Amino acid sequence: MSLTFAPVELRVALVTGAARGIGLGIAAWLVAEGWRVVVADIEQERGAKVAAALGERALFVALDVADESQVESAVAQVIGQFGRLDALVNNAGLATAQGQPLESLALAEWRKVLGVNLDGPMLMAKHCAPYLREQQGAIVNIASTRARQSEPHSEAYAASKGGLLALTHALAISLGPEVRVNALCPGWIDARDAHVREAEPLSATDHEQHPVGRVGTVEDVAACVAWLLSGNAGFISGEAITLDGGMTRKMIYRE
Repeated sequence: MSLTFAPVELRVALVTGAARGIGLGIAAWLVAEGWRVVVADIEQERGAKVAAALGERALFVALDVADESQVESAVAQVIGQFGRLDALVNNAGLATAQGQPLESLALAEWRKVLGVNLDGPMLMAKHCAPYLREQQGAIVNIASTRARQSEPHSEAYAASKGGLLALTHALAISLGPEVRVNALCPGWIDARDAHVREAEPLSATDHEQHPVGRVGTVEDVAACVAWLLSGNAGFISGEAITLDGGMTRKMIYRE
């Protein structure tokens, strides 16, 4: 099947969790490439400010990805505004710096994390699929290296991201050939706001422990997302690409 792609300036991408961090970086990168971008986020005040700062090519939509009625409404709003949808980036997610020990992990907390990190991408794909099919579009799911390796007390987060990798290849088979679906597994990405990065810079050790010599940036992730959404990645689907500066390939022994 031969795929044709609309000019970039006509294409529309919906990015969830785009009010800050990696999602904001992805939205900004796509706008700079000429896409029209829907900034979707549960943080309404910040999300609206981000969309305004990104300019006339950006639109803010309030959205809790774990709420199916909100997902359905948001997608309808996008189609009503633009009449099409070419790309979905499932970036919205919950994570905590230090999770709960298994013995004290509440079922409600487990379900909350999976609701956003796994139910959310499924619901977004479900309601975006008809429009993505029309445009021979693409989905990129933002997973994590924690889908394949863990630190202590990360059961909910790891399970949600591992499930997202399985969801990725399932969607690729179900939605192909019209829609390609891939995942990215970022490692350590310094996704803090600029003023925080300046006030609290990472240490030399933070950077030097990476085989590439530095911690990742939101631009590293955004560039890869943009490539996966482009026609240059037209033969890639169902894949999970690790983006971690080589850290998960590094053998580490205690001295």
